[in-house]
Amino acid sequence: MENQETRGLRKVLTGEVVSDKMNKTRVVKVERLVRHGLYSKTLKRAAKYHAHDEGNETKIGDKVEIMSCRPLSKTTKWRISKIVEKAKA
Repeated sequence: MENQETRGLRKVLTGEVVSDKMNKTRVVKVERLVRHGLYSKTLKRAAKYHAHDEGNETKIGDKVEIMSCRPLSKTTKWRISKIVEKAKA
């Protein structure tokens, strides 16, 4: 895959694969911590992204890094750039 220098600046997120039922597409859940404006409590927020996986290499539970790209379908606008950690067993 291309490195980030040749493709320009792209958004990069890290998350966990939660679905691998589609062919060449994975659903990646990305969690982030947000501070409440009034009460200053730290809240956990999550978003799911459809990411392209050309070789069907990732499975449920894998930690992956996704990178923004051109729209590949109606919902797929991200691609898996690298596998950070494989799922346990």
